[in-house]
Amino acid sequence: MEKNWADLGSVDSLKSQPLQEIVVGKITIALSYYDGKFGAISGVCNHVGGPLGKGKLDGDYIVCPWHNWKFHRTTGFGEPGFEEDRVPQFELKIENDHLFINTNSITNRNKLPHPPHSLGRDVIREDGPIRVVGISTTIMDSKNPRYSTSDKLLEIAINHAKNELGAQTMFIRLNDLKFRACEGYYSKSAKACTWPCSITQMDETDQLVQVYEALVHWADVIIVATPIRWGAASSLYYKMIERFNCIQNQITLNNKSLIQNKIASFIITGGQDNVQDVAGHMLGFFAEVGFVFPPFPFIAHTRGWDAEDMENNIAYVEKSEGLKEGAKDLARRSIEMAKIILHEHVSEQKIVKAGRKAQPLKISED
Repeated sequence: MEKNWADLGSVDSLKSQPLQEIVVGKITIALSYYDGKFGAISGVCNHVGGPLGKGKLDGDYIVCPWHNWKFHRTTGFGEPGFEEDRVPQFELKIENDHLFINTNSITNRNKLPHPPHSLGRDVIREDGPIRVVGISTTIMDSKNPRYSTSDKLLEIAINHAKNELGAQTMFIRLNDLKFRACEGYYSKSAKACTWPCSITQMDETDQLVQVYEALVHWADVIIVATPIRWGAASSLYYKMIERFNCIQNQITLNNKSLIQNKIASFIITGGQDNVQDVAGHMLGFFAEVGFVFPPFPFIAHTRGWDAEDMENNIAYVEKSEGLKEGAKDLARRSIEMAKIILHEHVSEQKIVKAGRKAQPLKISED
């Protein structure tokens, strides 16, 4: 193939950065300088297109800034063990103290097939009874568990759904799961926040996969229970929902809602007040990812702003038939709403996203 040389600039100026992104015509290059030698490979990562030239050097390897995939800075080969997963290599030459690049690559891109993650399968609601998952977000020492009012009321709701309402049920305690906090891939680029979650795909030990599986693929109804901590939901609740950005981001990027025809409701308890604020945040978030709600979508209990007698709070919840019946009826309302939605086959057409996050409005000039 005929060589097409392009002048990248003076050698001295290009030496000043160990790694940089350079665009030549329509080609994006990751240009590196290390140990006295230049290297040039494609600036587009094989994974999901991350900008290799904006990453970092790890010896002779360029580390993608999005998900840390590595490619040799001069050959384009993947890191040891993944050499055949390679990006194009470009030829360089120096003339008159200027660096030139042949824009016709001397190797081709090669993407090795990677088995898809099971979470990435199509979302299909299988036949069967209504499925209800309870998610408890309270935190405690698992070796020395304590009584949790939110956890107990959730247990009552889930048992009622199973034993009296004929639902299939699942109970997930986040406290029992080992999962990493969101690492902000969306902050790097919207396209870097993938479904399935980048963390889940890269870390086989990440146990939030159980929550993703339940919410996206299994459940018709979710009931989330949280204590009130300093006027807000539990920190474990926030750790979980920050990892749901990959679900919402599919709407932003691909106009694809992973949550279809699913109901969310909530149990909120605490020694002090702020129930409506906590409920408002929870309702707003779960609406944003696609859930709908039954009438009166949460039950709650607090002792009030000036209450510090938590032992009395526990005793109250243990003895309160009203709260127990409220938990049972929350399950009933949620299941009945799920039956309505599933029976009516609510539309799954593409979403008109006017005014949603990252969706600019187009104004007609007519």
